[in-house]
Amino acid sequence: MSESSSRSPLIVAGAVALAVPGIVLRVAGLEISPPVDALLYGLAIVGAAFLLSWAAEAAQVDISAGLAIALLALVAVLPEYAVDFVFTIQGGEAYAQYGPTCLPPGSMEQSPCGLALANMTGANRILVGIGWALVVLIAAFRLSRGGANQGSGGDGGTTHEEGHSTRVTLSRTDSVPLAFLLLATLYSLTLPLRVSITFVDMVVLVGIFVAYSIRVARAPAEDPDLIGPSAWIGEMDAGKRRGWYIGLFVVAAAIILLCAEHFADSLVQTGTELGISQFFLVQWLAPLASEAPELLVAGLYAWRLKTTDALATLVSSKVNQWSLLVGTLPLVFALAAGSFNGLPIDVDQREELLLTAAQSLFAVALLVTLSINVKGALALFGLFAAQFLLAALLPTALQEMELLILSGVYLVLAVVLFVRQRQALVALFRDGLRTPYSQMVEEKA
Repeated sequence: MSESSSRSPLIVAGAVALAVPGIVLRVAGLEISPPVDALLYGLAIVGAAFLLSWAAEAAQVDISAGLAIALLALVAVLPEYAVDFVFTIQGGEAYAQYGPTCLPPGSMEQSPCGLALANMTGANRILVGIGWALVVLIAAFRLSRGGANQGSGGDGGTTHEEGHSTRVTLSRTDSVPLAFLLLATLYSLTLPLRVSITFVDMVVLVGIFVAYSIRVARAPAEDPDLIGPSAWIGEMDAGKRRGWYIGLFVVAAAIILLCAEHFADSLVQTGTELGISQFFLVQWLAPLASEAPELLVAGLYAWRLKTTDALATLVSSKVNQWSLLVGTLPLVFALAAGSFNGLPIDVDQREELLLTAAQSLFAVALLVTLSINVKGALALFGLFAAQFLLAALLPTALQEMELLILSGVYLVLAVVLFVRQRQALVALFRDGLRTPYSQMVEEKA
């Protein structure tokens, strides 16, 4: 047994141990203080998310490569689904009690309906602004420190030539998630024009995800390149392997079901108790907890210069969150509200939705040629960070314009890139939506 394999059981046990305090808190019905409770429940969700990631990666041994990446992306964001659904349910219950404002008359608190959208937009922007950029920047750092000249998963990889910027290249088959992400993004640009997210939006966005899932299910099987606990599980005999990753799925799901609602409640109470904006905590801290394992796994792949695997998984996760997650919010809201009315979008959330959609369009534009360099990664991260910098520097009178200004910058840059790379855009749609996987794989070989 290798040193890595011998450590893997301890790593899995460590992830479970991370969740134990939150589980004890929940099962015993204890309350320490909102900040401490939020920390313990958040750590439990992080531990569960690691278990989910390892289980999904190990499952790649038994299913096709494209479907494996889609499954990994779906499973990796389950904690985000759980937390966002909690806020959506709370918004639906508030809607049933107070109407479209989701608040009692005269209340100055943050609308529960707004918190549901805040959590979703924050998660999407973190995934792209930090996650996609992280893969390229880590790879560039590794190469600058004497790493391998090429790291690859599929026919893509990481390249660096003297005098040129480090570039991460995806495989041709990765046109599939990018094309469907672009479809979902173009549709999402209409959401800021609405007063609510409705069942019509659900049908369109979930339909995009279903079509994407059917498409990637046709991908041929490949031997996955696993690391850490997922490799340890993947090397087991078939029966034992399946028992392990199914068991990890069940344990992780149980942890999330026990802790997600209390994590969300503790965050809101923390904001109230410490005078911190509830909106800020829900939009940024909660998604960081649920997205952290996925970002760490992608970072590990990038460190090993398996950048195609890392970036392809994050792209698939973005497709998932920007289609299935957004599309299912109206259904969850309707069940909680006892009404067929859509999830309300207030003025502030329209700006947040616009910025999130604009960032997504710019990110796809950067990858339309199936490659991204350090400059592109820095642009993604820099524009993501600019939101916080501008909020601190701009006068109060101009802060309301901040999101609109940034959205405009994203949209203009995206249009310029698409125009310059219009032939690559046509190829992206052709390969992503029509070209058979067998043809793309044969040409790669």
